[in-house]
Order: sequence, then structure tokens, then C-alpha cells
Amino acid sequence: MEKEKKEKKMKMYEYPEDTKLTIVEEPFVMYGTLDLDFSKRYTYADYLTWLDDRRMELINGFIHLMSAPVRIHAQITSGLNFFIGSFVRKRKGKCRVYHAPFDVRLPLHGSKSDDKIYDVVQPDICVICDLSKLDDKGCIGAPDLIVEVLSPSTLKYDWNYKFNLYESAGVREYWIVDPKAKVVNVFLMQDNSKYDFGTIYDCTQKAPVHIFEGLEIDLNELFE
Repeated sequence: MEKEKKEKKMKMYEYPEDTKLTIVEEPFVMYGTLDLDFSKRYTYADYLTWLDDRRMELINGFIHLMSAPVRIHAQITSGLNFFIGSFVRKRKGKCRVYHAPFDVRLPLHGSKSDDKIYDVVQPDICVICDLSKLDDKGCIGAPDLIVEVLSPSTLKYDWNYKFNLYESAGVREYWIVDPKAKVVNVFLMQDNSKYDFGTIYDCTQKAPVHIFEGLEIDLNELFE
């Protein structure tokens, strides 16, 4: 099992700054009154000007369009939001729980200026405990916990690009939920600023939320 985890981790790779992550057949797509070039690298400042109701993210400055979630995806996201949110409210914790669409800006290059931020994501679930990272636009900086629920179209995206992005940004705990296999992969940030090889929890188990002492998610109930 450890060997499989190591092999899986080795498949994840870092992308150079100029890597293009989204490739489409048409070089230009009309968004409201704007022409967006999918071969061009954009910033959060550009992102704020786009007049379109479709969801999108920026990974290293390149556009990634997001499709509407299927029913099971929405069901799991709703369940996790309920379980985690109820725990925080019951404990009267200072953390905040958000679900997509909610913009998280990750200023990997040091500057928090809108025109210097190239990574903007909308995680399925994110938990922010440092409330200074919250503003009217969303979150700027790494959340303490991010959960992504897999779909066939986001498999490589969540396992590779987002894994590396969240690791580089310093997200303390990253969950990848696989509805089809009914498993949860949990990765924890280590002292060397890298994720561990991950722990897999199946639908017969309870998965601990490590950023909160005493919180476990009953996966049988989650996937029911």
C-alpha cells in the first residue's frame, strides 16, 4: 500500500511558470462583451473584469472552465459542508466554512496585488481559520482545509495541478473525495512544506479532519 501511495505521489508534477494548462480547439471564446484568449496568461485583475456567469478558475494564469456538478458531487459537497459547519458552530469556533462558488486567491509570487496574482480557485469546500485572510472578494491566502470532489472531467486536474498548487500555497490539509470509489484521500502538510504520501479512508471508516480536534466524518453516511 505504501508503495502504491509513493508511486501515485511521484506522478504529480510541478508546472513551470509559463505552462499552459487549458487547451481548447477554438483560440477565442466570447464572454459577454470580452474576447478571452485561452492561450494567454491572465491575472486576478483581468478575472475581475470578465462579464460571464460561467464558473472559471485561473491556474498559473491560464483559464480553466468549470462545469456544473453532477448530483452525487453536489450531494457530497452539501454533506461535508453540513458536517464541518455544524461542528464549527457547535464549538463556537472562529473558523469559517465556505463552498463553491467562492474565490480563493493564492499569491504564490509574494505580492497580493490583483495584477500579480495568477492563481484563483473555487474549491468545493474550504475552511479558513485566519480571518484576516477574508475580505469582500473571498479569501486571499491558503485556507487551512480544502476539499475537492472528483468528477471524470476533473480527475487529473485535482490530482495534479491543484495538488501541486495547494502544496505550494501551504494549504494544511487537502482532501480528494472519490464518489465512484467511495474513498477519501487525505494529505497533510509536513514540516518540509510538502504533503505526506496520503491516507486513504473508505466508506466503512470515519475520516478525521485533522485541523479540528474531535471531528470525524462518517464516510458511510457521507456516501449513502
